Parts: sequence; C-alpha cells; structure tokens
Amino acid sequence: MSATRKVVNLALQGGGSHGAYAWGALDALIEDERIEIGAISGASAGAMNAVVYADGLRRGGRDGARRKLEDFWLSVSEEGSLSPSQRRLVDVWFRAWSAAVPQASALWEALSQFASPYEFNPLNVNPLRDHLSRIVDFDALRRDGELQLFVAATNVRTGRGKVFRRDVLTADHVMASACLPRLFQAVTIDGVPYWDGGFAGNPPLWPLFYETPCRDAIIVQINPIERDRTPRTAQEIADRMNEITFNAGLIAELRAADFVARLIDRGVLKDNGYRRENLHRIGGDGKLESYSAASKADVSWTFLTTLRDLGRAAAKDWLARNYDFIGVRSTLDIDRALDRAKAG
Repeated sequence: MSATRKVVNLALQGGGSHGAYAWGALDALIEDERIEIGAISGASAGAMNAVVYADGLRRGGRDGARRKLEDFWLSVSEEGSLSPSQRRLVDVWFRAWSAAVPQASALWEALSQFASPYEFNPLNVNPLRDHLSRIVDFDALRRDGELQLFVAATNVRTGRGKVFRRDVLTADHVMASACLPRLFQAVTIDGVPYWDGGFAGNPPLWPLFYETPCRDAIIVQINPIERDRTPRTAQEIADRMNEITFNAGLIAELRAADFVARLIDRGVLKDNGYRRENLHRIGGDGKLESYSAASKADVSWTFLTTLRDLGRAAAKDWLARNYDFIGVRSTLDIDRALDRAKAG
C-alpha cells in the first residue's frame, strides 16, 4: 500500500433503490487511489453493496469492483436480464420500501396488508436470493481477501441486532439483512429467525470501532434524518415512519460515540480499550433529501444511474474538502446532527 494512501472504514445504509447512491459513493472512493477501504458494515441494500464490492475486488481489484457493482445494479434494474419470475420478486423487494406501489404490483401490496408471507408464499420462493448467489461467489468470498465485512440483521425473537462477519457469509445472511417482514418469511440461520438489519442498525458502527484498527469511519447515509415538512397523507406518514425507524439505530450509535469522545476529552476514560473515532458522512443532508421515500421503489436504469451520479459527486466533493482531515479529526458535526435529530 502506498505511503500516501489513507485507510477508511465504510458504513453503508440500506434503503431500497436509494442504495444506488451508495454505489456511486463507493465508485468514487474506489476510483481515488489515495483511499484504501479497510472494512465495510452494511444493512439491507448496504449489505448487498458491500458483498458485491468485496467479490469484485477479490476477482479483479479496483476495476473489478467497479464493474461488479455496475453489473449488479444493472441486473436489478428494469433494463436488466432477469427472467420474468426473478423480475417480479426483485420489483417486490424494492417496492416494499414504498407505500406507493404501482398498479402492476397492487396484488402484492394487498396480500401483504391482509396476509403474511407464510400464507401467500408458503414455499418461501425468493429468486432474489438465487440471483445474488449467481452474482457473488460466496465460497470464494469467505476464503479470499483481506477486506473486513460486517452484515447486520435483526433477531426476530430478541429484537437485537446481529452482525455476521465475512468468514461465515452466505447469500442467506445477506437476504436476512434485507428481509422485509411483510413480504418475506424470516430467514432462519442456525435455528434463529432474522429480519432486515435496518431495524437494529442501519448501518452498524460498533464493529468498525471495536474490531478494526482504523479510526476513520465514513457513513454513507441515504435516509434523511430531517424533513422540512410535516407528512399529511397516509403515504407520506408511512414513508416518514420508515425513515425514522431505519435511522434510530444510527442516531443511538452516534450518541454513544459522542458520549465516549467527550469522556476521553475530559480525561475520564483512560483505559486503552477506549479510543476516539473520527466520524465522517457522505449524504444525509444533501440532494438525496429532495427525493421522496416513495422513489425507493424506482428501479429504472435512468433513476439508478442518476442516484449513482449524485453519490459519486457527493463523495468526490467530500474528498476534495476533507481528505486532509482523514486520520486527524472528525468532519461530521455530531452536535449538529444530534440537535437536528432532537428537533425532528
């Protein structure tokens, strides 16, 4: 590794098709030779981005990772090469992020309101899992490569978050991280049922703090903490509830990190087990907020590449302004972020 290259960890949020924004941010970071990604944590679409990136990196280095991410997002777009049955299940997963389900998927929406996935999909058919297995070589992913991966899921029985590491990852672990309970049966791993990781940590930060040597974590945030207007329609209310729910874990971890940093600064915490983390953020308060939560259902290639370009631009702008601060200090204004959260 070059002496001038700086190592960062990434924390990738999930959020339906808005995960393409994180794809763009990743693409810009991969492209910048000054940056080395040491570890990635992710939930839902963030977990998908993480494993696709890691598999591409393993196979073909930086260029391979960029190609693999583009191939993945093209495959889930309407212009991709999925079979009709695969297309329907992929569409359902993305559209489940929105209360505004197009007429073509009205039957699925009605079923999810009045019947559980155990009733309308008793065989637990999920071509999305098969599709992910074809894109990512999980056997090789577990065996090869140095990038640390942390994939979040939520234990249905306890409500607590569970983080799976690279050495155990399968397609089931990623599908558990992306399991929306109204549409899919809980994913059972070692006898334990799991739902979407976003309920417990979107994305989880603590593995990056405690299990990696890198002290710089960049959060790629695609669910806005703040909205300027009060939701009034049923759809707007459901969308905002979704955003608040899937940001709750992140806000809690930011509060905890801020609390520890303040204690360190005051000399209260002197044990070597505690350290100050440099926190950074791409997204969260930029142009992505102009898109409604309903647009998380849009899987058109035009929309996905628009989000990709927004993510790329945001990451390149962040690097231009903040590269020199990596390894030095946080660039995320924690006080402002937490104050905005309190005022919501």
